[in-house]
Amino acid sequence: MLSVKELTTPQELTDFVKFPLSLYKKHPYWVPPLIADEVASFDKKQNPVFENAQAFFYAAFNSKNEMVGRVAAIVNQHDLRQGAQKIRFGWLDMIDDLAVTKALLDKVAEKGREHHLVYMEGPMGFSSMDKVGLLTEGYDHIANMMTWYHYPYYREHLKQLGFEKEKGFIDMSFLLENSKPAVFKKTAEAIKKRYGVKLIDTPTTKEVLKHVDAMFELYNNTYSRLASYVPVSERQIEYFKKKYIPFINPDYIRFIEDKDGKLICFAIVMPSFSEALQKAQGKLFPLGWWYLWQAKKHHSTVEFYLIGVAPEYQSKGIPALLFDYYYEVFKRNGVKHCVITPELEENMAIQQLWKSFDPIIFARRATFKKLLNE
Repeated sequence: MLSVKELTTPQELTDFVKFPLSLYKKHPYWVPPLIADEVASFDKKQNPVFENAQAFFYAAFNSKNEMVGRVAAIVNQHDLRQGAQKIRFGWLDMIDDLAVTKALLDKVAEKGREHHLVYMEGPMGFSSMDKVGLLTEGYDHIANMMTWYHYPYYREHLKQLGFEKEKGFIDMSFLLENSKPAVFKKTAEAIKKRYGVKLIDTPTTKEVLKHVDAMFELYNNTYSRLASYVPVSERQIEYFKKKYIPFINPDYIRFIEDKDGKLICFAIVMPSFSEALQKAQGKLFPLGWWYLWQAKKHHSTVEFYLIGVAPEYQSKGIPALLFDYYYEVFKRNGVKHCVITPELEENMAIQQLWKSFDPIIFARRATFKKLLNE
């Protein structure tokens, strides 16, 4: 006997977050979140995303009252204002049983019809700052903090249930040795002379924080043209400042201004914490904090978390300044491998930034869509 229950209490939401730890136990490529951190992100009082979104968390249980699947149903008001009459679904995980997947997604559809919506789409998070996409290729690569990992049967379940691909995403990476530092340096110098742009020195977290508001304004301007983009609000910016900025190495975040002091480019890079999170198994104590600290200090892989270039500068070679800077920093820190977190297939402007590095596409993702009246 299969049942689906809505989860609301802190303990139930903790169980919701912990479910994949057993589903992917000892899996070499799945990366667990920090349990307490993810539970806190579901707290409507803590996470400002809930100013414009509602979320409903469901779990499926078998006849022994064992959790066998989970999903979140999300109604984001920005989607509705943009004319997307959809309910999102995310945090989809389940055993290899089509009946479980169907029961979970039926609950999402039911909630969507309650809100008079037309279709459901996922997997995706609350906003554009969250994880997105079901893994469809690249099952032999380790995930990271910004991506979900999925067994291949997830895709088969969605296909059997009548879901169709809506948006595609690519994960890319490149080796630092494939970069061309002499070319970047020459190009960077030429661009600085031609446009009067300059890198801003931010040696401390305090200096970084001075530019974060302008960074998110640029981020909103850069990505607002893309499908399903959800603007970042002022409260979300404050949330980001407190939650993430203190943990980012100031050397790994850079800003570029034009001759008038206006921010025109930014990049946030983070060390790969994937292996450290696997060792931590979702907990900071007793040793999780140590694994993460070690990964922050000593790492050979970095991940480009966010990058943005003002539209009027996207074809002027501005990122050459960033790469000229990062090459020296990465080389000094022993970095050999750079990962680019998922980009929309249609976002050709951002993909052009990486062409000089000979990147490889190592994974693909997609969101899937289904009409609610089917």
